[in-house]
Amino acid sequence: MKALFIGGTGTISMAITRLLAERGWEVTLLNRGNRSAEIPESVKTIHVDEVNDEADVAKKIEGLTFDVVCDFIGFVPEQLERDYRLFKGKTRQFMYISSASAYHKPVADYRITEGTTLANPYWEYSRNKIKCEEFLMRMYREEGFPVTIIRPSHTYDERSIPLGVHGKNGSWQVAKRMLEGKPVIIHGDGTSLWTMTHNSDFAKAFVGLMANLHAIGEAFQITCDETLTWNQVYKAIANVLGVELKAVHVSSEFLASVGDKYGYDFTGSLVGDKANSVVFDNTKLKRAVPDYVPSVRFDEGIRRTIENVLRKPELQRLDPDFDNFCDRVVDAMEKIKNAI
Repeated sequence: MKALFIGGTGTISMAITRLLAERGWEVTLLNRGNRSAEIPESVKTIHVDEVNDEADVAKKIEGLTFDVVCDFIGFVPEQLERDYRLFKGKTRQFMYISSASAYHKPVADYRITEGTTLANPYWEYSRNKIKCEEFLMRMYREEGFPVTIIRPSHTYDERSIPLGVHGKNGSWQVAKRMLEGKPVIIHGDGTSLWTMTHNSDFAKAFVGLMANLHAIGEAFQITCDETLTWNQVYKAIANVLGVELKAVHVSSEFLASVGDKYGYDFTGSLVGDKANSVVFDNTKLKRAVPDYVPSVRFDEGIRRTIENVLRKPELQRLDPDFDNFCDRVVDAMEKIKNAI
């Protein structure tokens, strides 16, 4: 079986690439060649300076056909329109990575299924994902383009600690604050429900949908079955770091309003996503992939992640601007408390 991945080395896609290589698929990645040292030897790479250079990509895939093509890095409809032109007639299945953040916000029902309405007035990222889905499903209905839509939620790997509130350089600065005994910000009161999915579990479900006739023309969400509060997420991280969690709970709306001044889009990432309690129903996925059983509990997965991050200084990206932002917010909250 032959697969082409646009991207293929990200948080979600690297685990899939590795699993397919283990299972004997012929995998080709279409990307700039970043992280090439980490991909399995059997995986081929078509190097392109710019994936959006349609003429260059068309030339490099001329004469090639695939059982499955997946775009992991398509964010706006124009990119999917390009994919349609490039791969129409060249693949038996086209898979698109959308986002569970596209589900209706504010949440009308915390139980999320693939039938939940798509609408997110808070986050342009999510609205663009919806437009991409709409284009692809229209091509399926009108032209028979063999589409499968995938909606991940919060998927993590060994390179970055998954959190709710962090800066532009990722999550290391928050872990560093914990290690230094400084308070960290948790949005809301920390009791909203969330799901963390290890990328190895995601890969098992995704591979089960590849070349699966029941997946054509359908959308599937892929998440773990474990539900956590944000307090539990941060406590699990503190436990692995071996420190006391010093949490400061701050309203998501407050973070959104002050974050804008510093260039942080907490309106989208919090109000439009992580601040909402959601529980994902994977019944549809398990009908299509009966052997899918997520096996990495969060306390186990986060231990692997943190141990790897602590071993590798290159994954410890400092973010002094976000550190200063946290200090200012924590100080402001303390002043408010003392003023009343």
